[in-house]
Amino acid sequence: MAEVAAIVPPGVAAPEGGYVHGLRVAAGQELVFISGQIPTLADGSVPAGFDAQCRAVWRNIVATLQAAGLGVSDLVKITTFLTSREFAARNGAIRRETLGSHQPALSVIVAQTLDPAWLLEIEAIAASRSP
Repeated sequence: MAEVAAIVPPGVAAPEGGYVHGLRVAAGQELVFISGQIPTLADGSVPAGFDAQCRAVWRNIVATLQAAGLGVSDLVKITTFLTSREFAARNGAIRRETLGSHQPALSVIVAQTLDPAWLLEIEAIAASRSP
């Protein structure tokens, strides 16, 4: 697990969800950049419905982390692109279910995805102790 410290600025409102305002990653850490993960399953299909798509994206992120020898506790930054604001609450719930008590830095943006069948895309950055 990387050495990270939460940044809690005085005089700023507390975050509304499972994230922190900022994280400081100690020098000498290895960074892993995870490209935007789309809601495709291993067979290339796209599941129906937001919850199934969100879980598919998180499975892809977890698999990428595991391939790098990391886990969700190593995530330091997550950027989520939703195609509709209506998905925000479910997205937050599934993210918290996936991350447990871990709170990385976070951005959520409403945007159009490349394929209209995709209801979201998530990219991430993880940090770990250098080998």
